[in-house]
This record gives sequence, structure tokens and C-alpha cells, in this order.
Amino acid sequence: MLRVLGILVTVLFAIATALVSWPQFFRLEQTMPFAHIVSMRGILVAAFAILTVLFLLMALARPMRGFAMSMALVAALGATAGGVTLGVRGYGDTLPEATETSVRVMTWNTAGDATGAYQIAQSAVAMDADIIALPETAQSVGEDVAIEMRELGRPMWVHHVQYNEEIERGPQSWVTTILISPDLGDYAVIESSDDGSSNTALLPSAVVMPVDGTGPTVVAVHAIAPRPAYMDVWRNDLRWIADQCPEGENVIIAGDFNATLDHMASLAAGGADLGYCHDAAAETGNGGVGTWPTDVPALLSAPIDHVMHSDAWRATGSIVLTNLDGAGGDHRPLVVQLEPVG
Repeated sequence: MLRVLGILVTVLFAIATALVSWPQFFRLEQTMPFAHIVSMRGILVAAFAILTVLFLLMALARPMRGFAMSMALVAALGATAGGVTLGVRGYGDTLPEATETSVRVMTWNTAGDATGAYQIAQSAVAMDADIIALPETAQSVGEDVAIEMRELGRPMWVHHVQYNEEIERGPQSWVTTILISPDLGDYAVIESSDDGSSNTALLPSAVVMPVDGTGPTVVAVHAIAPRPAYMDVWRNDLRWIADQCPEGENVIIAGDFNATLDHMASLAAGGADLGYCHDAAAETGNGGVGTWPTDVPALLSAPIDHVMHSDAWRATGSIVLTNLDGAGGDHRPLVVQLEPVG
């Protein structure tokens, strides 16, 4: 009886390990609780590694040996699968030297003005950013960033989309601001993005297009977090973001997706990562480095901030800035370098 029970527990543990390690295979990557568990792959790998050691120690007791070794094997497979996945996506890379044609894109959820305009500007100038997506950043803060950057010799145009403008002193999560270098030309926020008729539902995204029609469409996104009460909204937000990258278009998308690459599996098309867009960090060896939260080590936290690009661009480098974890916000900045194709 005990042997049968041990086999049953091992089988159930194996099934659970498969579900949490690769939920997209079972079409569960956007379903509770698997969406939340897989988002913290680093912690999941560490947990499986600890379980492996514990079961191996249990195997020292002869009566438990068969059961413990079977459980240790399953836990080791879970740790290996997660570790390989993160390893393929990458644990860290650097930016190459900027070229005459390169475009550097920075995204940073700044938690309102917790980070401060000066710190944002200093970081953006140091990274030589051409496009800066700032979810949870008021227009006034974005303007202060632009002023600071201008003083540092890097002028920027400021655009924003705000929800619930009639409410005074509302949370800055109702605003997404985007800064674009004049070197890329004149841009304007499209009407459907500004009035919310085509946008993420509760937290705004900003879609800006070149006035003269030359250059990429740039989308600064902010999807709702997948809290239990907002799962449907979160899924719809991800679908909307995927729709911003149709086949054959010139698009750059950056921001707080509140989703990892695992969550995007069912929304990928044509061998890309989300819609027809590719994740620049994963392409260049940084896709496993977590951007949220900053009070968890980067190798254990969730990579939910992304820069995506269409086939009109290729990623040549990326970096997650871990030296700003004490700057006040709960997200790490991500910077990528893109080169035009053709």
C-alpha cells in the first residue's frame, strides 16, 4: 500500500512539475495560478533545486530510498528545464557601441515620481537613449526629464496618454509618457490611443506615429497586472499589444507588459514572440534577467518589461540596469540597441 501511495504521489508531483514548468504546452500560461508561478522562473528553479537536495537527503534512509530518489529525479528535471529556459533567454549582456544608424530604446516603469526626473534623465543620457518609454510617469515629470536632458545636451520631444484626466491628482499609473529624440523626426499620438478607443483597458499605452510617415511606429505600453480580479483585462491587454505588431509593419514596442515571454506564447505569430514582434532582450542574451521587483535579485525576479521590434529592425545588444535598484522605483530599466534592416 505504501509503495502504491508513493508511486501515486510521484506521478502527481511529476504532473504538477510539468504544469508549472511549461504551462504554455497545456495552454495554461494565462490562467491562475500557473501565470503567476511561471512568471518567477528563477525562484521556481531555486525551489526545485532545494527540493532535489532535500529528497536526496531523504534517500539516505533505506525505507524511503525508492520514493525519495524518484521525487529527486522529478525535481531535478524541473530545475533543469527552468534553468535551461532561462539560460537560453540569457542572463546578461552588454550594449555595443552606437552607430550612425542605431536606435537605443529605454523602458522604465518609474512608479510615478518615486525615481525623480533627474535620475531618469541622467540614466537616459548615460545610455544615449533615443526613445524612452515611461509607464506610470505623469506628463509633468516627463517634461522635467526632457528639460534635464536638454541641459545635458540631449533634447527630447514629450508625448503622453492619460486616463481619467477629470480627476485631479490621480495616480500616475493612469499616465504613460514617451520621450523621442528630434533626430527621429516629428511624432504625434494617434487619436484612438489618446481617446482610449483602441488601447489597453485600465492603464494607458501611447501609440505615436511619425508625422511625415517616415520611421517606426512607437508604442509605449502598460498592461494591467494579472491580479485575480483583472485576469480577463490582462489577457485582453496582451492581445491588444500583440495586435500593434502586424506582419510587415515598422514597429517598436516598449514598456511594462506585466508579462514574461511564457505568457505570450499563444499570441506569437510567424516565429516571433508577441504578434510579429521579437523580444530584443531575449535575442541578445538578457531575456532571463528580471526587471521586477527590485527588492528581489535580478536572476530571481520576473522579466516583465520588454522592448519588442518588428522585422524592420534587428537587435544588436541590451542591458538591464541593476545599479539603480535603490533609486525609488520597483522596476529595473531595460535598454536595447536596434539597427534598421535593409
